[in-house]
Amino acid sequence: MSDNVHTVLNTAIDGPVPAGHEVAVFGMGCFWGAERLFWRLDGVYTTSVGYSGGSDSPPSYEMVCTGTTGHAEVVQVVYDPAKVSYETLLKTFWENHDPTQGNRQGNDIGTQYRSVIYTTSEQQLKTAEESREAFQPVVTAAGLGPITTEIQPLPNYFLAEDYHQQYLDKNPNGYCNHGPNGMSCPIGVAR
Repeated sequence: MSDNVHTVLNTAIDGPVPAGHEVAVFGMGCFWGAERLFWRLDGVYTTSVGYSGGSDSPPSYEMVCTGTTGHAEVVQVVYDPAKVSYETLLKTFWENHDPTQGNRQGNDIGTQYRSVIYTTSEQQLKTAEESREAFQPVVTAAGLGPITTEIQPLPNYFLAEDYHQQYLDKNPNGYCNHGPNGMSCPIGVAR
């Protein structure tokens, strides 16, 4: 499905994970803008966009948009934990979307736009849950409701079509609803 080369980082987007690197998966609405947020971080080796959290059959974008597959639009981040912490990735996630909207993000409505953190280790799961607990008082103080973000071990990951990969690099004026939400997540501050 992919030509395999990241247009910004010049790394393989679906190749083997380099030794010493880890994988994190986030869904925060439309995956185009989410991917750009992560590829800009120092220590991120590669990113790709795909579908996760639904049936175990590889879906197409059109299938995901029907809402019947159960998948969320997600970004997979391969990163070097010696250069960028999982906490930094979580801060980027929490501070650049509204995690209280359920099955939507702004004008994008549907289960594919839900807020999700899919983890690839027990430590990631623990840290992600701690970050949600640390962020909820900040969200409440901002006048928003309960965080609806789904946090669970990564159930599956299917690479999206080529035209979605690094979409905002290929289409610099393309649609993006991601950006600072005005809230600061305190995860990692006490360390």
